[in-house]
Amino acid sequence: MAETLVLVPGLANTSGLFAAQIAALSPEREVIGVDHGQDDSLAAVASRLLSQAPQHFAIAGLSMGGYVALEVLRQAPERVRRLALLDTSARPDTPEARQDRERLITLAEVGRFEDILSKLWPRLVHPDRQADRELKAEVLSMMRETGAEAYIRQQRAIMARPDSRSLLPGIEIPTLVLVGEGDAITPPDIAREMAEMIEWASLVVIPGAGHLSAMEKPDLVTQAMRLWLSR
Repeated sequence: MAETLVLVPGLANTSGLFAAQIAALSPEREVIGVDHGQDDSLAAVASRLLSQAPQHFAIAGLSMGGYVALEVLRQAPERVRRLALLDTSARPDTPEARQDRERLITLAEVGRFEDILSKLWPRLVHPDRQADRELKAEVLSMMRETGAEAYIRQQRAIMARPDSRSLLPGIEIPTLVLVGEGDAITPPDIAREMAEMIEWASLVVIPGAGHLSAMEKPDLVTQAMRLWLSR
C-alpha cells in the first residue's frame, strides 16, 4: 500500500496551498494536510504532527513546512519514508531576516495583518505572476483563515529554528528538493546546497515559479512529486 502523504504548508498558508496536489494525488494514497498555527515552536509543531500521523509516512513541506519536515525527521527519522523540501532552506535566519520578521510581527500586533501581503508580494511570486489578482486573492484568503495570532506564533517558531544543515548528510530516504526558478526568498542556490548535501536527493527547479511554486505551477510540482513518490 502507498504511504500516507503528509503535506505541511508555509507561513500563513493552509492546505489550500496544495489544493492541486491534493486533488491529483489523493486518489492514489491518503493525503493529510497539517495545521501548524497552534504552537510557537517547531519542536511542538512536529510533536503534534507525529501524534496525529500514521506510523510511517512521506512528508512534503513548502517554506515553513520544510522547516517542520526537517524537525519531524530530527525527532522521528524511523517514521519518515520519503522527504520533499519545497522552496525552503536548512539554514537558520540571518540577523536581517529576523529583523524583517520582527517588523511583520509588529504589523500583525497593531491590527495591520493584511498589509503584510502587499509588502511580501513582490518577493513571494514570480515576476510573471505579480499582476495575478486571482492568485493574490487565494493567498490573502489563506492568510485570513490563519489569522494574526497564529501568524505570530508561526513567525516565532521560524525565528527560533535550528541550523539543520548537519542533519542533511544523514538522510538516506528518497528526497525531493524543489524550488521555483524565480524564488526570491529561498532561491535555487539554497536548494542546490541542500540537494548536494543529501545523497539520495534529486533537485527540481520549476520554471516560471517563485516561492509559492505549488500554486504558481501546480502541474509541474505535482509531476515532480508523483515521480518522487514512485521512487
